[in-house]
This record gives sequence, structure tokens and C-alpha cells, in this order.
Amino acid sequence: MSENKNYSQALSTLVTVFFFWGFIAASNGVFIPFCKTYFQIDQFQSQLVDFAFYGAYYFGALLLFVLSNSSGQDIMNKWGYKNSIIYGLLLSCLGAVVMYPAVQGASAGDSHIFYYVLGALFIVGLGFSLQQTAANPFAVSLGDPEKGSHRLNLAGGVNSFGTTIGPIVVALILFGSTPKSGPELDAMIANGDITLSTIQMLYLAVGVLFLAAAALFYFSKKLPQGKNDSEFLKAPKALRALLFMTLILVVCFYLIFDQYKGDTPNNDTILYLTIFSLVAVVGTLLVSNKLASKDKDSWGAMQYPQLVLGMLAIFTYVGVEVTIQSNLGELLKVNLGNGLNPIGLPSMSDSQIAPLISMYWGGLMIGRWAGAIAVFNPVGKLKTWLYILVPYIAFGAVLAVNFISGFDISILFWFSVCVAIQIIGFFAGKERPALTLKIFGFLGVIAMLIGLFTSGNIALFAFLSGGLCCSIMWPSIFALSIQDLGKYTSQGSSFLVMMILGGAIIPPLQGKLADIIGIHSSYWIAVICFAYLAFFAQKVDNILNLK
Repeated sequence: MSENKNYSQALSTLVTVFFFWGFIAASNGVFIPFCKTYFQIDQFQSQLVDFAFYGAYYFGALLLFVLSNSSGQDIMNKWGYKNSIIYGLLLSCLGAVVMYPAVQGASAGDSHIFYYVLGALFIVGLGFSLQQTAANPFAVSLGDPEKGSHRLNLAGGVNSFGTTIGPIVVALILFGSTPKSGPELDAMIANGDITLSTIQMLYLAVGVLFLAAAALFYFSKKLPQGKNDSEFLKAPKALRALLFMTLILVVCFYLIFDQYKGDTPNNDTILYLTIFSLVAVVGTLLVSNKLASKDKDSWGAMQYPQLVLGMLAIFTYVGVEVTIQSNLGELLKVNLGNGLNPIGLPSMSDSQIAPLISMYWGGLMIGRWAGAIAVFNPVGKLKTWLYILVPYIAFGAVLAVNFISGFDISILFWFSVCVAIQIIGFFAGKERPALTLKIFGFLGVIAMLIGLFTSGNIALFAFLSGGLCCSIMWPSIFALSIQDLGKYTSQGSSFLVMMILGGAIIPPLQGKLADIIGIHSSYWIAVICFAYLAFFAQKVDNILNLK
């Protein structure tokens, strides 16, 4: 009984960690436009928040793969999942604490300080990378393996709740409970009424919580380390391909950062370098899969086309999920001179967009709660009613969080129409990953096109519904990508986690397009991303059915 109690404590702590992943990641939607205003940077630079945060996931996963290949054994398995989570928590704690000296003494317009902020976020992201790589298998090990998926869905639901309230809490900390107009915020920043000291206190508090979670894991001596007996399979040529791709990415972004050392960065050069970094990722993976047909063992999991296409799909999915909301603040904030933003609504300030960012991430929570219904095997009418009621219960939770926080939620009621369309999509998908992914990919394309070609609330809710479309994509892509990989399943899963890299490249690409062609038109990036995800669903379905 004591051991079971300890397992429950560990699961509770683990679920709390999932919450903070969502909380910090979603908070970037409010933090990004605030940084743009406070540090007086362009849209591309503001999206480097995502570059630092999600790029850390890639470098963390790659480093683990490099160390494992060189030693011939799975480093994380050697440490144990428990210790790996502790190390990740301590690393994120370090990044949170580093945020304090990073912005100490900064004042409005000190754009060079912004890069210290990116450094601190990169360290936090490295810790998250280690935590997330270990947390899923660790959750499965905390009890009956047959109920492992239930524990993962619980953790995922709490993570989504963190993404919903994160933007609200950060907005309240930064701006207070009373929404302020753009001129009011500018005046408060100029007068020193809004400073980065609140960010310092927030991250110090988060650092303390990470440290407390690490201590709880460490002192729970009866907890399993969570090791497994699976053999680590080397893939030397896949490793060389990933290192080559990484070198190109480092060179491209070094040249991009170098552009900002002068007073007048060349927008075209930055755009071309960002596009080239994207081409490098796509090209490296496709060429690797082609070469793998001649020497399969040296390439490991990259010999499977469904895995390589899935790596690109995860890259695209994370990219589009992040870029829609990361650039949404700018879309709603821009004043065209008549008091309206590019979609014809009244221009909003940094403090006024929080409920909309919350609603976007709430869309992911709505979809994930609905997606978890099948885990409990309901049948008949009960199943039908759950698919209808659970999304609206989750929608009500999002409204409640915003209402309690003092925000006007009347504009959010119309989002219920988008939820209804998502429910129809769930029924049409028939719980088949490929079909469900294809449907939601097409819904994403349609939603983004509506946002581009309409105005007002219709355009606004079309863009916000991107969260609903993305909500089911991670499990669908993951399941399709690792199907039939056999002994390479674990390695393939590691490669997929690396492709969270998409969140580091696609948002800056849209940001630079926004600097050149305008923020509204830059959302064509999202159309292309959703189109690829629909294509992937069809393509991988054909590949798997031919076997």
C-alpha cells in the first residue's frame, strides 16, 4: 500500500510538471507581443522566442541521440526515467533562475537584452526536452501497464489546461486585471509603470516549483527508476545526416542574427536564409530516406518512408500550431490608421488579446478531451453523447477561466459554432487516425482560407479554430509514423520528438513574411502547413495499406 501511495504521489507530481509545460509554452502567445512592444523589435525577432524554446527541444533530443550512439547504449535508459526527469527539472529550474539576471536593469527599447531572454528560455526548453522524453514512458511504468494510456491521457488533459490558463495568468501578471488600450500600455512602459521585474518574479516562482518537484522525485526512494531492457540500435548514417542538417541550421541562424547587429537588417536576406533552413530540413530527411534503401541498417528507422514523412508531419504540425497563435497577437494589434486591425476588428493591445490566445489553446484542450473518450471504450448512445457533451464541457471550462479572471467573454460564445464543426469531424473520422488527420487537415486549410478572405469575427474565429484542428494531430501522426517499424519503433519515436524543431523555424518564417508582405497575408504559411498534413494522411495511408 505504501508503494502504491508513492506511485500516486509521483503521478501527481508528474501531472503537475505536464501542467507547467503547457503553462510556459502557451504563455509565449502573450509574452511575444509584449516583447515586441517593450524591446521595440520587429515581428521576426519576436518569433525568436519560439526559435529558442522549441529549438531547445531539438538540440536536447539530438544530444541524447549522439551520446547514445557514441556509447552504444540508451543514455536515458542508463540514467533511468526517474533520474532523467529530475535532471530535466533541475535544468529548467536553472533556466528560470537565469531569467532574473538576464533582464536585470533592462529598460524599454533595450533590444540587446532580448537575446539574453532567449538564452534563458533555451535553457528552460532543454530541461523540458529531457523531461518530456522521459515522462511518457515513466507515466506508463507507474502502475498497471494496461492502464498506462489512461495516465497519459490524464497528464495530457492537465497539460492542455495549463495551455488554457497560461496566457490569462501571464497577462494578469504583466498588465493587471484591467484591460488597457495600446496608447495606455505605451505610456505605462515609457513611465516605468510596466517593467520586466514581474517576469523576473514569475520565473523565479516557476523555478522554485521545478526545484520542489525535483526534490519530491528525488526523495521518493521507493519509486522505480523506470528502466527497460530494450537494445539500443545504432544508426550512424542517420546521425551524420542529422548533424549535417544541424550544421546548416546553425550557420543560417548565425548569419540571421548577424544581420541584426547593424541598424538596417536586410529583410530579403533574412527571409532567404530562413527558407533555406526549412529546405535543409526537408531535403535532408527526404534524401536520407532515399539513400537508406541501399544500406538500411546504417540508417535505422529512416529507412521507413512513413517515419520520414511523419517526421516532416510532426515538424509541420508543431510549426503551424505554434505559428498561428504566436503571430495572432500582432495580427490583432496592428492599427491600420483607422483604429482597425488587418481583419477589420478594433485594434487590440497586448493586454486585450489574452482571452483569444487562451481560447486558441483551449481549442486544443477541447479536442484532446474529446479524443480521450475512446480510451474508456464507451459504447452505443453513451459514446455518441460523450462526443457531443465533452467538447462543450471543455469549452465551458475555458469560458469559466476567462470569466473568473475578469475578462469579457461575450465575444467567445461564437466559438461554439467552431466546436460543433469539430464534433462533426470526430464522427466523420470514425476513430481512424489517417482519416481523422486528413479531415482535420482539410478543415485547417478551409479555416485559414476563410481567415484570409473574410473579415471581422468570422476571420477571427476561423484563425482561432486552428487550435481545434491541431488538437488531434500529434497522436494521429505519431501512430501512423511508427506503425510497422518493428525493432526501430523506439528510435523512430526519438526522431519524431526531434521534429518539434518545426516550432523553432516556421514561426520566424511567418514573422519575416509579416515584416515584408504584412501580417495578414503571412497566414498563407498556415494554409500550406495544413495542406501538407492532409497530404501526409493520404500518402501514409497508401504506404501502410500496400504492405
